[in-house]
Amino acid sequence: MSSKAIREASGKDLINRNLPNGTAAAKCQFASVAESTDWTELIYNNPWLQTQKLVVKPDQLIKRRGKLGLIEVNADLSAVKSWVEERIGRDQKVGRATGKLRNFIIEPFIHHEADEEAYMCIYSQRYVDTILFHHQGGVDIGDVDAKALKLNVPVGHTVDAATIQDKLLTNVVAEKKLIIAKFIESLYQLYTELYFTYLEINPLVVTKDTIYILDLAAKLDSTADFVCRPKWGEIDYPPPFGRDAFPEEAYIADLDAKSGASLKLTILNKSGRIWTMVAGGGASVIYSDTICDLGGASELANYGEYSGAPSEQQTYEYAKTVLGLMCQEKHPKGKVLIIGGGIANFTNVAATFKGIVTALQEFQSRLVKYSISIFVRRAGPNYQEGLRIMRDVGQNLGIPLYVFGPETHMTAIVGMALGKKPIPKETEVEFATANFLLPGGQSRLNKGDGEPSMESPLQSRKGSTSSSSLTTSVLKEAANAASRAAGGDTKSSYEVLFTKKTKAIVWGMQTRAVQSMLDFDFVCRRSEPSVVAMVYPFTGDHKQKYYWGHKEILIPVYKRMDDAMTKHRDADVLVNFASLRSAYESTIDTMNYPQIRTIAIIAEGIPENMTRKLILLAQEKGVNIIGPATVGGIKPGCFKIGNTGGMMDNILHSKLYRPGSVAYVSRSGGMSNELNNIISKSTNGVLEGVAIGGDRYPGTNFMDHIMRYQADPKVKMIVLLGEVGGVEEYDVCEALKDGRIDKPLVAWCIGTCAGMFTSEVQFGHAGSCANSDLETAVAKNKALSEAGGHVPHSFDSLGDIIHDVYDRLVQSGVITPEPEVPPPTVPMDYSWARELGLIRKPASFMTSICDERGQELNYAGMPISDVLKRDVGIGGVVSLLWFQRCLPPYVCKFFEMCLMVTADHGPAVSGAHNTIVCARAGKDLVSSLVSGLLTVGDRFGGALDGAARQFSEAYDSGLHPMEFVNAMRKKGQLIMGIGHRVKSINNPDMRVKIIKEFVMESFPAKPLLNYALEVEKITTSKKPNLILNVDGVIAVSFVDLLRHSGSFTREEAQEYIEMGAINSLFVLGRSIGFIGHYMDQKRLKQGLYRHPWDDISYVLPEQYTN
Repeated sequence: MSSKAIREASGKDLINRNLPNGTAAAKCQFASVAESTDWTELIYNNPWLQTQKLVVKPDQLIKRRGKLGLIEVNADLSAVKSWVEERIGRDQKVGRATGKLRNFIIEPFIHHEADEEAYMCIYSQRYVDTILFHHQGGVDIGDVDAKALKLNVPVGHTVDAATIQDKLLTNVVAEKKLIIAKFIESLYQLYTELYFTYLEINPLVVTKDTIYILDLAAKLDSTADFVCRPKWGEIDYPPPFGRDAFPEEAYIADLDAKSGASLKLTILNKSGRIWTMVAGGGASVIYSDTICDLGGASELANYGEYSGAPSEQQTYEYAKTVLGLMCQEKHPKGKVLIIGGGIANFTNVAATFKGIVTALQEFQSRLVKYSISIFVRRAGPNYQEGLRIMRDVGQNLGIPLYVFGPETHMTAIVGMALGKKPIPKETEVEFATANFLLPGGQSRLNKGDGEPSMESPLQSRKGSTSSSSLTTSVLKEAANAASRAAGGDTKSSYEVLFTKKTKAIVWGMQTRAVQSMLDFDFVCRRSEPSVVAMVYPFTGDHKQKYYWGHKEILIPVYKRMDDAMTKHRDADVLVNFASLRSAYESTIDTMNYPQIRTIAIIAEGIPENMTRKLILLAQEKGVNIIGPATVGGIKPGCFKIGNTGGMMDNILHSKLYRPGSVAYVSRSGGMSNELNNIISKSTNGVLEGVAIGGDRYPGTNFMDHIMRYQADPKVKMIVLLGEVGGVEEYDVCEALKDGRIDKPLVAWCIGTCAGMFTSEVQFGHAGSCANSDLETAVAKNKALSEAGGHVPHSFDSLGDIIHDVYDRLVQSGVITPEPEVPPPTVPMDYSWARELGLIRKPASFMTSICDERGQELNYAGMPISDVLKRDVGIGGVVSLLWFQRCLPPYVCKFFEMCLMVTADHGPAVSGAHNTIVCARAGKDLVSSLVSGLLTVGDRFGGALDGAARQFSEAYDSGLHPMEFVNAMRKKGQLIMGIGHRVKSINNPDMRVKIIKEFVMESFPAKPLLNYALEVEKITTSKKPNLILNVDGVIAVSFVDLLRHSGSFTREEAQEYIEMGAINSLFVLGRSIGFIGHYMDQKRLKQGLYRHPWDDISYVLPEQYTN
């Protein structure tokens, strides 16, 4: 939802902070009271509470508080406090809603006369902002729409005080006109700059020289947060009165804010029996409608949706939240969970279902305890795997779980769940995701070997018998259509958006959507791809590889829009995948190029002021805008926008590769796929379909497209899927009445359930909220029916009435079904085929330590969140990534100590020296680090592995320490880990001392360390600096750890010794020091190093002279 109501206190605070200077408006004084308010602190922060007469009222979006007796005026602080305490936390009935009063606002009482009260309101419409003003105000103002004077300000324009005086203040006394006009002028400036969508003040008190804002109601465009946050600050959007805000709702809202997907949850009745988990904004409304139509309104527990390809983890969190709410209290009849949705465009159904299944398994015992039954219906990419997963888990949950696919009408499971329809034992699966992989996959489209099918839609439909009667209007429309066809009335002036020659530029690196468009082109037998270029400002110009059937092609990607337009002048469509933050600017930029006639804006959440400016500019330039907040549109056999139509299996199943006779227009992008499915079952298919978008102000509206369809001779009937909110459907009614639309029109507006809720509910789309009775779905459906449209009783029977109208058009000869011809085979992408499990391939790499593919990074089976929560430290991370297991705390501590003591040993050693020289040569960090690490070996740092091998082999072979020393002397080999240049038995190395003491105290067994210490006694007796050095003590202790910690087998321990793992601690630790030396040289700004001559001994060969 974009337009959201705010508290009166929030609105007055915004005015206080942002109203331009120079008006006569007094600053709004107020104090907010909630259940947690400390009155002493409140009075301390607002001392005027004790010195003035006061007004107090609830601040919870309650209308007509005065008439409800919910206001106390001209009272002192004690009276106000008593008044609040009597009501706070108590139930209050307002209309049909009952809720608790929790928030109040206290203000100074402004003494004034009745003739000093006025009324004003500003609200936004598609093309204008309307300012209402009436010279009288207060609770008894009555019908302000009829009484108030009105001034329409075109979008993007300002209004001056003179115009305001002339248009709005004709009934105001002369001495007050100027100060009111200046106030309204400044308030309107604030209204537009802060992205208000509604602002009402009643009464507005105007004395001789001061204006007071008494009661205020306001709404903000919440999608403008990224624009207005500096001026807004933190805004609290309270729930409608009668519906408390639940922490679960806040949790889902937070998930939604952090996700590119759409996650919504509204709790209607926590004790309700019927719960939903629906994919898609439009589908979620239709499921709620159907539940209410079947008598379940009082038991409907929630409204919500998950859509926009949420990840498995996000779906799990959503499902877990819903299940947690369901399992809080029992219901005598048990509970039902409806997991529904239309046919997805691009969401991987199996991936989202995996998240739901994980939550179901987690709640298994509680599902049984609370007698929960589950009904599933879903379709879209990889839906077969998703349904299989659901069926499999259903066998183990111990509860009734019924699973259906696209062969079942979308809302049929509602009747089953509510006991209104029988539950079929088995359903026929009509098609599979992989059908398009091989030519044989299309066999179902044909009756036999290559013979075209002439099967009619009536014969092919499964289990759908028409129950509606054909009216005389259908016969008349069929006759009109037949007459037009016979008379050759083609109305050639109509505008065609898409043809087989349409060329598009795509803004954004949406490779999957572009490939989907190219596959559609290929299956439609287009001669060339529809996508000619892409624009992506974040990379340089390059070419991107795609597939055209079996062949690879290159599509150019440009950094600048101008380059793309200049080099591809035949492109007339732009598909804009820019984010909500940049979609406005990129669309404005696009409209500078007259070649572009259609722009599809996919992004959801573009601020309404920006969208309205785009609409006006588009009309000025003659550009059609589809969206925002849309999946796009499709013209079978010609062109499709982005992900419209879904995956190839759905395109083939819904016969979108060739034109039909039916054109539709819908608000919902998700439901457009369901319409494709319904129309393909009920008729000869879709000719064109457009989803105009779910925002309040779509770029083009229903009438823009319906009148195109009306003028197109190929369109024989029209389908309209509207919804609650807005009044655009009434334009269609007028066109039906006056004959501008005389083709058969089937219409249904979703959201009929809205009137059955006791509190206001904002549905999935920003525009789907009724602000008056006229905007309700029930009123619209009635008006469409009365105007001559064919309106079903519910969405359930939409397919039936579409078929009835189509069948009559066939019988009257207006439509002649053509034979089906199978489309060409389109290869499946390798990545998608592998995800579906259709192919297998040996992996090029294998890994067993880390997995980044899921929602959360995983170290050797441990989620990164657990790594952090358990505070395993660097030692714990080393144990997971090096040894694939959680090692005991003392082992992790040993690792960390080794890293600390080996981190550095000064700038003189070879590794540090190399790093310093490289850094001073101007090389980067990685190059300098690598130059230091390349010196690590047997002579520097690499003695750990050698020491481990020598000491362990001697110990394992039973050599006495003396025998070991003598044997090494005879071989002429140094004992690795013994000896130091500086340190000696008299000047011990503290690093060795610290590690040795820790190992002696913490390790369960340390035989090799003890053996090495015996060797040290022998070597130091000969020379005091032949001590067990830091390499040696770490090496032998590491071997003791591997062999005696209980975490490794003897074979594993030996394997780690042989693979050189012990030296890893030195390499990792010393890298810390090398990086430190690099940063130190850069910080000191040291120049290029040149070794001094006096430190070089030049020994040249003798010169031979003749």
